Amino acid sequence: MKTELKAKFIQQILSKKKDSEGFTLIELLVVIIIIGILSAIALPSFLSQAAKAKQTEAKNFVGAVNRAQQAHRMENINFATDTAALQIGLTTSEYYGYTIPAATTGASSTVFNAAPILNEQGTLRAYAGNVTVLSSGQTATAACMTTGVSGTAPTFTLTTNAAASCATGVIMK
Repeated sequence: MKTELKAKFIQQILSKKKDSEGFTLIELLVVIIIIGILSAIALPSFLSQAAKAKQTEAKNFVGAVNRAQQAHRMENINFATDTAALQIGLTTSEYYGYTIPAATTGASSTVFNAAPILNEQGTLRAYAGNVTVLSSGQTATAACMTTGVSGTAPTFTLTTNAAASCATGVIMK
């Protein structure tokens, strides 16, 4: 009788072992569905954060060029016509193209544009900076960004003896 009991006990242990050898198909599908839902929620947030990081470069460059143009105007009687004259080490970018539109010597205002390069125009905003000389001799700056993704830099409305305001876009603060 004891051997019969031992055999049944061993048989029961072996049958339990076979049942718990792996995951069932339903368990695997549930895990895959949960991972899919979580990634569908996280991916848009991740992509928007990546775009914000790229746009930070343009914001920083617009601010740096505005300050450098103010300093250049104080040392010279005109604004710089290219970024090399500003001597701020403005590097080329893989996301934005930077330009200073032609300015005349002694002009009272200058603009700096940061527009996304062609393959980034559907994901990034465009930025622009402006430095204006007031009648008091002081300078006023403004920085604008487009309201949505755009390949065209925002424009400014210039008024006499006042800082420029954004004609299109939103003022950055």
